[in-house]
Amino acid sequence: MAMDDYGQDIISVTDEEGNVHEFECLDRIELEDGNRYVALMPTYNDPSELVNDDGELIILRVEEGTDGESYLVPIEDEDEYEEVAEIFEDRLNEYYEIADEDDEDEE
Repeated sequence: MAMDDYGQDIISVTDEEGNVHEFECLDRIELEDGNRYVALMPTYNDPSELVNDDGELIILRVEEGTDGESYLVPIEDEDEYEEVAEIFEDRLNEYYEIADEDDEDEE
């Protein structure tokens, strides 16, 4: 099923200070170990903020709280992060034009 079959998937996230941030969910995966992850990009109301964005994905793990709510948490383990980031990069390269850091260095 192509990602284009659906419209934008906007997620509102409340940080520890109570500030609400909106992100577009570009992709979701669940690994064989049952861990779930999301790849997010910030959304902006002001176009000038978009121009200043570095374009990096925000990759978070989805955890279920005891209250049944889903929570997005940072990935603390570097190996886990690298594994998940590589999976998302491969998947998203199929849908979006993503420049490699190596390509940028050559310019």
